[in-house]
Amino acid sequence: MKPQAEHRSAYPHSQAITTRWMDNDVYGHVNNVVYYSYFDTVVNSYLIRQGVLDFEAGSTIGLVIETQCNYFSSLSFPDTVTAGLRVARLGTSSVRYEVGLFSGDSEIAAAQGHFVHVYVDRVTRRPVPLPEPLRRALKPLTVPGAQAQGVA
Repeated sequence: MKPQAEHRSAYPHSQAITTRWMDNDVYGHVNNVVYYSYFDTVVNSYLIRQGVLDFEAGSTIGLVIETQCNYFSSLSFPDTVTAGLRVARLGTSSVRYEVGLFSGDSEIAAAQGHFVHVYVDRVTRRPVPLPEPLRRALKPLTVPGAQAQGVA
C-alpha cells in the first residue's frame, strides 16, 4: 500500500530548518540524503532542549538501527522546512521516531519517514532500558495507538 502524505497537525512538535545552498543536488532539489539529516536535526535538538541528550558525556546513547523515508514533493533551496516530530513507539530500550517535512507554509508533508534508536550503554554498546527522564520527555510526542512492529 502506497503511503499517503500526512497533515502538519499529525505531529505534536515542530521545528523550522533553513535549507542551505549545498542541500540542493544537480537536479535543483534537496538531495535525498539531506532529508535524513533533517530527521536527525529535529530529533536530537528536541532531546538536547529537553535536557535528556548529552552527546559528549551521557552514559546512554541512541544508535540508529532502522530508517526509511517516503517522498511526495520536492524541497529546495531557498526554503524553510518545518520538521514535524512524533513518537510512534516507546519500547523497553528503543524508540521509533516519525518525522514529516513540510515546505514553507504547506500543510501536507513533502516527505515523511522514521528512524528507530536503540538506546545503549556508551561504553559497552549493549541495550539498556530507556532512562526515565528520556521516557518522560518523549511521552508528550507519543501518538496513541501507533505501534511499530519488531522493535524492542
